[in-house]
Amino acid sequence: MKLRCAVLDDYQGAALNSADWSPLADRVEVRVLREHLTDRDALVAAVEDCEILVVMRERTPVDAELLARLPRLRLLITSGMRNASVDVAAARARGVTVCGTASGSEPPTELTWALLLGLARHVPAEARALREGGPWQSTVGADLAGRTLGLVGLGKIGARMARIGLAFGMDVRAWSPNLTEERAAEHGVRRAEDKRELFAGSDFVSLHMVLSDRTRGLVGESELRAMRPHAYLVNTSRAGLVDGAALLRALREGWIAGAGLDVYETEPLPADDPLRSLPNVLALPHLGYVTERNYGRYFGQAVEDIEAFLAGAPVRELG
Repeated sequence: MKLRCAVLDDYQGAALNSADWSPLADRVEVRVLREHLTDRDALVAAVEDCEILVVMRERTPVDAELLARLPRLRLLITSGMRNASVDVAAARARGVTVCGTASGSEPPTELTWALLLGLARHVPAEARALREGGPWQSTVGADLAGRTLGLVGLGKIGARMARIGLAFGMDVRAWSPNLTEERAAEHGVRRAEDKRELFAGSDFVSLHMVLSDRTRGLVGESELRAMRPHAYLVNTSRAGLVDGAALLRALREGWIAGAGLDVYETEPLPADDPLRSLPNVLALPHLGYVTERNYGRYFGQAVEDIEAFLAGAPVRELG
């Protein structure tokens, strides 16, 4: 009998077309769930017969409670090599192997710049006016050259952001709890002495930190109030880095000019969430990693992970 595999949250219906699944055809029956199942009972009913699950990033959390309700599960694959919404320890305790895939830093970097440029040049408002017969030019864009880009985090994505900012002629500064002068200099940027200095001195602030207990709420009222009224905040990392209530106040009361967002505490974003309608928010539905090449990595290596597991030699195991 074939093993059963479910691919969860394949919003675009791209999983089966992004990789060659044929090597598994005689051993694994693969099905795709395009709709996100928020109801836990409905999710269990949909996948409880499966030995293999493939999850996309943090779209569906796999915690101890869910694992206990999936006794047939033997292999869990997540896109990327880190997924805070998967309880790896609980999975291993139940004899479930957890594997990951590669994930490129280029796609989220590119999307971050799409948001930043869209904010700076008022792209959504101007495009909408053009399409709907509105005024011909109604805004004055913000320059990038000569302005300051503040990066919270200078890892793989932050370093890419720095290089592009420098190419635009921006003054690039960076801060993170452990950032050294040497690392900042290595990437041609200045290290801010502290977090407040970075926020107060930047025209654009972009977040590129991993979410953890230490970084949750890293950006709160103090940091947002320190920003200039013409400054923008961009977050394509994790929503939990920012105090959501403080951000809403900052946007509504004009502490900052606006925000570019690709990540949210609840995803999909509820229909009545104010972030959907605030005029100074450029919001996207978590598209940072959603590109053809990245999907090719995710699902191509998911197939490899399954093949290796079936051969008794799992690869890219998460510890």
